[in-house]
Amino acid sequence: MKLIYNSLFFLLLGSSLFAQENLKYQKPSKEILALADYERAPSVSMDTKKEWMLLTYRNTYKNLDDLNQEEMRLGGLRINPTTNISSTVTYISNLKVRRIKDKNEIQVTGLPENAKIANLSWSPDEKKIAFTHTTNSGVELWLLDIVSAKATKLTSANLNANMGNPINWFRDGQNLLVKMLVSNRPALIDPKKDLPTGPITSNSEGKVSQNRTFQDLLKNKTDETNFETLVRSELYKIDLNGKAELFKKADMYAGESFSPDGNYIMISTLQKPFSYIVPLSRFPQKTVVHDKSGNEVKTVNEVPLNEIMPKGFMAVRTGKRNMGWRNDTPATIYYVEALDGGDPANKVDFRDEVFLWNAPFTSAPTSLVKTPQRFEGITWGNDKIAVVYDGWYDTRNTKTYLINPSNPAEAPKVISDRNSQDIYSDPGNFETKKNNYNRQVLALEGDAAYLIGDGFTKEGQFPFIDEFNIKTLKSKRLYQSAFKNKKEDIQSIEDFKKGLVLVQIQSPTEFPNYYFRDIESKDKITPITTFKNPFESIKNVYKEVIKYKRKDGVELSGTLYLPANYDRKAKTEKLPLLIWAYPAEFKDKNSAGQSNQNPNEFTFPNYGSFVYWVTKGYAVLDDASFPIIGEGKTEPNDTFVTQLVANAAAAIDAVDNLGYINRKKVAVGGHSYGAFMTANLLTHSNLFACGIARSGAYNRTLTPFGFQSEQRNYWEAQGVYNEMSPFMNAEKMKTPLLLVHGEADNNPGTFTLQTERYFQALKGLGAPARMLILPKESHGYAAKENIFHLLWEEDQFLEKYLKN
Repeated sequence: MKLIYNSLFFLLLGSSLFAQENLKYQKPSKEILALADYERAPSVSMDTKKEWMLLTYRNTYKNLDDLNQEEMRLGGLRINPTTNISSTVTYISNLKVRRIKDKNEIQVTGLPENAKIANLSWSPDEKKIAFTHTTNSGVELWLLDIVSAKATKLTSANLNANMGNPINWFRDGQNLLVKMLVSNRPALIDPKKDLPTGPITSNSEGKVSQNRTFQDLLKNKTDETNFETLVRSELYKIDLNGKAELFKKADMYAGESFSPDGNYIMISTLQKPFSYIVPLSRFPQKTVVHDKSGNEVKTVNEVPLNEIMPKGFMAVRTGKRNMGWRNDTPATIYYVEALDGGDPANKVDFRDEVFLWNAPFTSAPTSLVKTPQRFEGITWGNDKIAVVYDGWYDTRNTKTYLINPSNPAEAPKVISDRNSQDIYSDPGNFETKKNNYNRQVLALEGDAAYLIGDGFTKEGQFPFIDEFNIKTLKSKRLYQSAFKNKKEDIQSIEDFKKGLVLVQIQSPTEFPNYYFRDIESKDKITPITTFKNPFESIKNVYKEVIKYKRKDGVELSGTLYLPANYDRKAKTEKLPLLIWAYPAEFKDKNSAGQSNQNPNEFTFPNYGSFVYWVTKGYAVLDDASFPIIGEGKTEPNDTFVTQLVANAAAAIDAVDNLGYINRKKVAVGGHSYGAFMTANLLTHSNLFACGIARSGAYNRTLTPFGFQSEQRNYWEAQGVYNEMSPFMNAEKMKTPLLLVHGEADNNPGTFTLQTERYFQALKGLGAPARMLILPKESHGYAAKENIFHLLWEEDQFLEKYLKN
């Protein structure tokens, strides 16, 4: 029986022993509601030839009933056991198609009533799209024919989407490989009625195992049994008429991938034993290659349970990892193995080695390349060219290499060596295109490859396209956006010889839309979409990216919003200021001082910022820079609180120096690590009148093996953990704080318990605080009722403690 939430329960500070309110859901003021209650524009997907466009529509928000479904949390998954799909999936409610050269959208016919569409998958020839529809009892397989704009149902509601997308296309485009429910699946065990046959035991065998804090883990034998029941599937081959034949018998299928030529399929299955301390991604796995008829060819990988890992972000497991198909050959597997035992503390010349293994896998794998740093990826080109990436978190270094796959003895050529956080030096990403196997490979025109870059500079953002010569290793700029009042994002190069490029263009008042740009004739753009601005009520709001300096000289920035009717010349009215931010760690001041904010970005208010309140007479500094820097051997968090306060003081000074604000009326807010920031700022400074902290973690002893970018454990840096924990310093908190958390937070480390215990500490010590628990919400909030009430709560709180 479903639980129906008619009210929210609040824990409030007060003299009474019982400090709860029985409060029904509220809506925010008309100014905020006009922005929050809008119709979401459709999302766009296009075929490779840019002939057809698919428009997908979904509701702006979920509702409480969407969140109030049956749910089982097992092995890191959140599953609806009735429908056999993730309980957190966001559904599409409608589909339309359009020939890109035409302007009229065509409504897809045949869709199910009250459609709940997910897992869209284009066919290899891009003439059809497979998708799932979730009914009250399960998941169905559907097929959309693009040209006729007609959808048809292929199966009953018996797909198993508990492990993700259950659909894979055979290369012929005439058949699909689909995960189906096991025909004789046993009933799930009700943990409330199942009597245990013994205690729960776990062992530590003296090996160091510093795992992060994970959510939704298995806890007992009943969980193990239910987990196996839910993830076991049968693989079926289903044709476009819905005819199904068994392809592989029941197993715990974790991943299926066809070779580029379609003649082989690599299938990974979960194995036992399971774990109570790590999620399913670290359970044992077995990977076997089969032919396209399902016959076993070769076991190519067996991975044991991975509960023990070395310390550090660069730690990896031993054995084969990152296994996949090489995109530019018919059937060659590549994989990576650590040469340092997976331990970043070991000193070696090369960290990783990449291997190739040709089907039918009767010969031994061959070495392709060794990387001095941890392997980060590869873009395949052809038999003479590929691009390899490696990096090292501790130094923030990232390198890009050109290699010759046909001659592993040929030394890799370094074509980029930079700080990964130095966005001003980012050369861009190599453009890819589909080859004869329908796989993405390096786009090459003779000796020319192409780089598409974001184009961040000190003067602003100007995206670009560079032609890169793979022989001379020299770049030539082909195009750079010159917009100073709009923002242009380069999506892809559609015709290399004609210079036709797909771009997205937006401005503060113009919704992002797609265009074809002729870079040979830079002023020629052809509109593809014409989505309208749903936020007309803030079109006259003033918006500016301001730049300022911290007292130690670090350059900072933020996007400043002022009310539409505010007199920026007279400045007679001093506005209350709202600052929204999220801290970020850096290893050098130069990178920390770089700005990726663009004042020409479309102003899209949402519950994740304070922008709504510009309609109510507040100044808003959104996405204010809060860098935490640790140069050399110094760790950023060694001076976390000091730098946090310095960032806040600089932001307030900057806006105050412009003459716009009353610096005694400043509030700060943030979500997740931004909530952690907010609580620390209110604890360790007197800069703010109040703060709003949402879904944060406040006691770092509950995340003892690292958090965010902290790699040290609690016992190595007790002083740092304690000083950074607002819970440990709760007696210093005297500033009004609104604490918000989702009842069902699924983010590692930010258990709802963090907010509950912090509030109890604040209440017990007499601090002015209010706690709001949003029913059924995870780390990000989704239900319309909860979001609207959240905005009402925040508005009431700010009116009381800041504005008035």
